[in-house]
Amino acid sequence: MIRRVVRQSKFRHVFGQAVKNDQCYDDIRVSRVTWDSAFCAVNPKFVAIIVEASGGGAFLVLPLHKTGRIDKAYPTVCGHTGPVLDIDWCPHNDHVIASGSEDCTVMVWQIPENGLTSPLSEPVVVLEGHSKRVGIVTWHPTARNVLLSAGCDNLIIIWNVGTGEALINLEDMHPDVIFSVCWSRNGSLICTACKDKKVRVIDPRKEQIIAEKDKAHEGARPMRAIFLADGNIFTTGFSRMSERQLALWNPKNMDEPISVHEMDTSNGVLLPFYDPDTNIVYLCGKGDSSIRYFEITDEPPYVHYLNTFSSKEPQRGMGFMPKRGLDVNKCEIARFYKLHERKCEPIIMTVPRKSDLFQDDLYPDTAGPDYALEAEEWFEGKNGEPILISLKHGYVPGKNRDLKVVKKNVLENKPTKKVEETSPAPKPMSPQQSRKNEPKLEELLREVKSLRDLVTLQERRITKLEEQVSKVAI
Repeated sequence: MIRRVVRQSKFRHVFGQAVKNDQCYDDIRVSRVTWDSAFCAVNPKFVAIIVEASGGGAFLVLPLHKTGRIDKAYPTVCGHTGPVLDIDWCPHNDHVIASGSEDCTVMVWQIPENGLTSPLSEPVVVLEGHSKRVGIVTWHPTARNVLLSAGCDNLIIIWNVGTGEALINLEDMHPDVIFSVCWSRNGSLICTACKDKKVRVIDPRKEQIIAEKDKAHEGARPMRAIFLADGNIFTTGFSRMSERQLALWNPKNMDEPISVHEMDTSNGVLLPFYDPDTNIVYLCGKGDSSIRYFEITDEPPYVHYLNTFSSKEPQRGMGFMPKRGLDVNKCEIARFYKLHERKCEPIIMTVPRKSDLFQDDLYPDTAGPDYALEAEEWFEGKNGEPILISLKHGYVPGKNRDLKVVKKNVLENKPTKKVEETSPAPKPMSPQQSRKNEPKLEELLREVKSLRDLVTLQERRITKLEEQVSKVAI
């Protein structure tokens, strides 16, 4: 284990605490699918959990305040025909979530303001391009409507969700299954960990690998790689002796790691969660009952062990709350949503402080919900740093914006409810216009349905009459 030298750090005494039972989400059948994703995604409004579903794939979306026992009949998001493998909330819209599934599709959903009141089976858009199951979905951190998906066809696709098009296909870069994909802080690069034991740094718009490391971890079990705020890469994996390892790399020179540490010999895959504001990495092993956390600094040994939060129950998955969803008045620096077999339990990480005043050193300005770029600008080559907000007076959610999808191809015959635009001007409808048109659209749909029912009825009557006539004729 990493040598424990007493060093000055404001995070040395960070401690984790599970909430009381009545603040957990109970009676949830967490998915049993064998896939190493977190199975849970949270934002300041909702917690989403992939659940067991018969005859397809589904996930629950619960408003954060809806704690306690969850009714078995609670509505789910259930449009996939195969198990859901990964979900990710859009960082720029707390009502939009993407899901990847064994049915080879990615779907993007708009969640109503107060959560679901009936099952949601109509996505805003279906993204089809993978030939095998889609195990990873992750949104661009600073550009609006840019979504990355990675499938078991060893293909990475970057989509413009606003038009429903695949604009970048990264093929022939990974000869085997992709274990993880992570965007850099401004979204100009991605880093991937692959079953061929290589960690790659890729410029997706140039479709070039700009750095790679063979056998970043020599063990055969899955690796993970994430970008840190300073551009370095943090990886978790296994040694040849099946010990769990963590390592820090400089992508400009990946011959040798900056730092590498052995941890223990458990076989659960370590899921790293990173907070760029405090430079703390939290490691949650699947099947472990602990969360270890480390501070990354510029001084040797670079990765400093802080502490471990332990509990009795092993974790099936884990959700990590964005900074703007935390309670700054209680010096909360991280919140996890730990999945058990039948429940989801929030765990709060706190820095002990005596003062009730806002602690500037714990809460530097953090990434807010505003995007820095439009999708088209990013695809054209522009970069934008995250737009930061202060948490001094807490985070106040902005107005919910609907996700609009404008299909370029007018002949597209997908049975999804979306606004089709035939004019060349790519201006989406204003919310007022779309609200005005909604009743008309619903009325038309009702008319079409009643006409369809009438036609079916008449067909049945005609068939009956024909049978009677044929009997009379005999």
